[in-house]
Amino acid sequence: MYPTARPRVKICCISSIEEAQLAIRYGASALGLVSAMPSGPGVIEEAQIACIAATIPPTVASFLLTSQQDADAVIEQQRRCRVNTLQLVDSFPFDGYKKLREALPGIALVQVVHVTGEASLEEAVMIAPHVQAILLDSGNPALSVKELGGTGRIHNWEISRKIREAVDVPLFLAGGLNMENVALAIKTVQPFAIDICSGVRSNGRLDEAKLARFFRQVALAGSVGTGL
Repeated sequence: MYPTARPRVKICCISSIEEAQLAIRYGASALGLVSAMPSGPGVIEEAQIACIAATIPPTVASFLLTSQQDADAVIEQQRRCRVNTLQLVDSFPFDGYKKLREALPGIALVQVVHVTGEASLEEAVMIAPHVQAILLDSGNPALSVKELGGTGRIHNWEISRKIREAVDVPLFLAGGLNMENVALAIKTVQPFAIDICSGVRSNGRLDEAKLARFFRQVALAGSVGTGL
């Protein structure tokens, strides 16, 4: 469901107000703010997340990436960070979604599904009725040190497309996207939105030149897809 020729863009691993402003200036529809993780890039303190989130205009979604699997802990995180979207990067109990919705009305829930094989399709279909969107990434929660995002790896986009076709909520596509492969990713999966971190960074910092080229490729891919 929700195929689109020109998807929205979420820039993840935002680490400062300046990075947030830069990403918004180039057209980001959402910004990702990473809280404590077992591994991966972009982690910042919750106080900094709250500081950045307070500057993001209401037309741009502010995502808190959380590895917490307990609903009460996530509720407290959101109240400290004041974001409008929760990105749950690890598995989450079904009754926990209900608890989040009741405690945090108006806060969107986005569940990450790490595409490791065909079983990810069944996982996504079961989760979809409980959340506002699903984000497909390339981590591996089964490792002794969990990978919950920021791997820089792509996954099987054919499975991603099957998931997009099977669920009734918007789909975000993440995992190893960059200016060289984003057009093919859009053509193959047709996601509602794409999510990028390392592909628009140099030495860990948001790179304006890469950002400009990336958004140009997204626009070109959309123009081809719509026949413009």
